[in-house]
Amino acid sequence: MALSALGWVLSDSTRAERLLALSGLTPDGLRGGLGDPALLGAVLTFVEAHEPDLIACADAIGASPEKLVAARHILSPEGNWE
Repeated sequence: MALSALGWVLSDSTRAERLLALSGLTPDGLRGGLGDPALLGAVLTFVEAHEPDLIACADAIGASPEKLVAARHILSPEGNWE
């Protein structure tokens, strides 16, 4: 699910540039971290941070927004403050 969300983010150049700028990642760093749960969790955090993106991403990948949030909780449990 996180990889699908990343594909959705990268499908729009403005959104992709925003991810790289906010995360400090380079394209090579992003490619190198595709198997890293922390990086995938960060991608979902990025999507979750802007509700219109969360809803659009969920719709595009055929998941509910709640499932994306739940996936982020699994990938980044240390970031859960609820």
